[in-house]
Amino acid sequence: MSKQTKQPKQTYRVCFCFRRRFRLAVSEAPPEIKTLFDQHSENGLMTLDHFHRFLTEVQKEDLTKEEAQVLLDQSLNDFKHLNIFHRKILNLEAFFKYLFSDNNPPISTKVHHDMNAPLSHYYIHTGHNSYLTGNQLSSDCSDVPIIQALHRGVRVIELDIWPNSNKDDVDVLHGGTLTAPVSLIKCFKSIKEHAFVASEYPVVITLEDHLTPDLQAKVAEMITQTFGDVLFSPPGSECLKEFPSPESLKRRIIISTKPPSEYLEAKAAAEKAAAKAAAAGNDLKKGTSLAPDEEAWGREVPDQKGAAAEDDKQNQLDEEDNNEEEYVEESKCPQNEAPEYKRLIAIHAGKPKGGLGECLKVDPNKVRRLSLSEQQLEKASGTHGKEIVRFTQRNILRVYPKGIRVDSSNYNPMIGWSHGAQMVAFNMQGYGRSLWVMQGMFRANGGCGYVKKPDFLLTTGPNNEVFDPQLKSSVKKTLKVKVYMGEGWYYDFKHTHFDAYSPPDFYARVGIAGVAADTQMKKTKTLEDDWIPAWDEAFEFPLTCPELAVIRIEVHEYDMSEKDDFGGQTSLPLSELKKGIRAVPLHDRKGEKYKSVKLLMHFDLV
Repeated sequence: MSKQTKQPKQTYRVCFCFRRRFRLAVSEAPPEIKTLFDQHSENGLMTLDHFHRFLTEVQKEDLTKEEAQVLLDQSLNDFKHLNIFHRKILNLEAFFKYLFSDNNPPISTKVHHDMNAPLSHYYIHTGHNSYLTGNQLSSDCSDVPIIQALHRGVRVIELDIWPNSNKDDVDVLHGGTLTAPVSLIKCFKSIKEHAFVASEYPVVITLEDHLTPDLQAKVAEMITQTFGDVLFSPPGSECLKEFPSPESLKRRIIISTKPPSEYLEAKAAAEKAAAKAAAAGNDLKKGTSLAPDEEAWGREVPDQKGAAAEDDKQNQLDEEDNNEEEYVEESKCPQNEAPEYKRLIAIHAGKPKGGLGECLKVDPNKVRRLSLSEQQLEKASGTHGKEIVRFTQRNILRVYPKGIRVDSSNYNPMIGWSHGAQMVAFNMQGYGRSLWVMQGMFRANGGCGYVKKPDFLLTTGPNNEVFDPQLKSSVKKTLKVKVYMGEGWYYDFKHTHFDAYSPPDFYARVGIAGVAADTQMKKTKTLEDDWIPAWDEAFEFPLTCPELAVIRIEVHEYDMSEKDDFGGQTSLPLSELKKGIRAVPLHDRKGEKYKSVKLLMHFDLV
């Protein structure tokens, strides 16, 4: 591509009498892209035959020539206003535009997993306290975060239901805190309206019930009247012998419960955390959602074994809370539970009396759901790892944030996923690196909210043995990544957003979130004063468990005097990654995709 002879310039005011002028870089194909174009074109033009060969040889796409024609036509249509296409043939500039376009995504955007297995065979996109707008102590309760979660493909919505102040209706709120309530019927109506906007696959409503039998009967009436035929009701009054498949439950609503003991645990932890914050003069103000160090872009994802060192004291508090928690026997739920309410519950939850060993026993005649806090799971994984894997082959394990996460922060989801836990519940109203990894995992399978678990977590050996998460594995695959360049910040940000006196100094971070042996991050050099950084750097990542790996990508702007500025992020499931040269869209801190910001990268898995 020929460079422009006259490049536009950008002016930055340094003081009243002095301005700095910078030449704006023009987006230009890197040398490696030019070489590839030369190899797959003739006389500077790429025909359909050339394009098809490029897609097959470089991009490793299994496409017919007709399918390549459709892709070419789509690109022609998208860029016809640029006047850079000639007789349905690509020149270098058009080819480069194609590579950087949405027609060249890094992962598949279609549902393609087998959706006919039982629900227990899938990771399910799960929210925690889905009604909260901010922190766990004093933020408002609303249907807005529920709607936002559903639009992002979240398939499990959690509601804590309590009698209202007059004891004649039902509210949703975080009990024992200052959170302002929202009516249950409003939440139900919003769920019905928005449940299947992002995905046709089933939505599970988990109810933490603090109601009297008469209000339970009222809730049963609300559920049946609101959801009608969309509601999945289990056949008969008995528990399910096996969970149905996502395919058989398309566009259905499923009711589940979670034990009230979880509320007691969270309440005790929250009170301690609030007292500690108040003593430090650090009250959680109404609506505040995150800890100060998460305001920039979030803590680094903690190691699988134990949280980051600064959380040690908090972990100690949480251990005290966990020790106070009693195991609630499922059969000892209130005997006077309203029968019409009980009949609607398709996924039953409870912790059988007798400790963890009893909790993890597999009943061949019925399936159920078990809930463990992130820290309970961490402890259990050290002593009962294989039992957890065996339990999750038929039953559902839900993992939830420890009670002291009053700031609505999150934890490392890999501990749950590597043990087969289907519902790793996250505070979706926050943001930070752990949530980015969660969002990355559920970009898989077309973003439908259900991701098939790896085969090794679902199969048993000839002697009925199961996968042991504690065993160290050898390297199975190596991911090779090249970061060519990035562009789009100039269009999506004010020219003084990153630096008041000069163009930005960008660097990229690339790495893996996965099992402990695979987790690492690497960094490019920093390129000064450049809106279109061309790093052209390569990295390699050896992987012992590629099935669970999520690729993490971040861009930051170096700031000598303050904390580096955030320039975008994304996470991608390795299991879905397309090989070759790909346009990787970046997202803001809350996971919303930028309009223009993308990286051009090359991926290979060997």
